[in-house]
Amino acid sequence: MGRVKTEKVVFTFHTTTQAMEMEQCCREEGAGGRLIPVPRQISAGCGMAWCAPGPARPGLEQLIREREIEVEGVYELFL
Repeated sequence: MGRVKTEKVVFTFHTTTQAMEMEQCCREEGAGGRLIPVPRQISAGCGMAWCAPGPARPGLEQLIREREIEVEGVYELFL
């Protein structure tokens, strides 16, 4: 039996540095998620993305605004 796919929110970035900044901010704030390779369904400027459960999107978007992290795109996917 295969793995069950769940709704995720995926943030992509122009650079790896921005992706790592997102990871650091989320760790400091205790926000869920992790760095992943950009999924095949998405084209992005760098090869790293931040992936979190779908319901976490509003809180992560608030964190991004507060920390002024530059995001390339935001996607809702089943991964």
